[in-house]
Amino acid sequence: MVVRPPLGDVSGLPIVGPFAENWANVQKFQAGEGDVLIDTYPKSGTTWISEIVDLILQNGDKKKAQRGAIFERVPFLEFAVPKIPTGTEVLNAIEPPRVIKSHLSVQTLPNTFWEKNCKVIYVARNLKDVLVSYYHFNRMAPVFPDPGTFEEFLQSFIEGKVAYGSWSDHVKDWWKIRQERDILYLFYEDMLEDPRREIMKVLNFMNKKLPDEIVEKILKHTSFQAMKENPKTNYTAIPSTIMDQSVSPFMRKGICGDWKNHFTVSQSERLDEYYQKEMSGTDLSFRFLV
Repeated sequence: MVVRPPLGDVSGLPIVGPFAENWANVQKFQAGEGDVLIDTYPKSGTTWISEIVDLILQNGDKKKAQRGAIFERVPFLEFAVPKIPTGTEVLNAIEPPRVIKSHLSVQTLPNTFWEKNCKVIYVARNLKDVLVSYYHFNRMAPVFPDPGTFEEFLQSFIEGKVAYGSWSDHVKDWWKIRQERDILYLFYEDMLEDPRREIMKVLNFMNKKLPDEIVEKILKHTSFQAMKENPKTNYTAIPSTIMDQSVSPFMRKGICGDWKNHFTVSQSERLDEYYQKEMSGTDLSFRFLV
């Protein structure tokens, strides 16, 4: 029987238990000149944008993007589980500039990223699709607490009692500081609607220019189907003790609107109520269908 660790706490943010145990090393981490940070609330297109950014930096060279699994090419800052090198250990062994992945909130992100004026790409996704995807991810990832039933997880999600806490706080806090820092704020739904347009935004943000044919290659290589079939991006290289893909695949559907297949009418209404309450007073808004 798998023993699932309880959530830990870092500065008031609930976090995966083993991640919290390595927090001192996360706080001590030093960003370098030219580092790019990819930050998201979990299940918001992190792997997708990571692959796009890596391919842009490799000038669309697909072979170079096969040099390692995505979690090796874009290490996960706060990652820590027993018997595997931590995210900070992996990152400290790589010379900057690096592409770094994190799910940390604005408040818990180490100051070093601001001190070094790192570029940050943030991707946000509507809460209903995030919730569904996160529920399935919690089911298949034994380092997370047992999510219970979908109804139980929904209630925990609304209360912010899941790893990385409140979805609304996360997306709103990053939205608030987007113009004060070097931040590109993207939406998962926009990426689905017109991936080429969003890739061009990333290129411009990173001060890169690539010929149209290279952009087409990046588009093709980062389609959901291509990434689902690619062992370098579908996380099949991760041991089942961390992600058990026999329970649920890491890359499940990659669409907008799958929430309609999961929510009862009353559950959907509860999320609508939560969304209206949390988003009042902000100009941040999300689409629930594309």
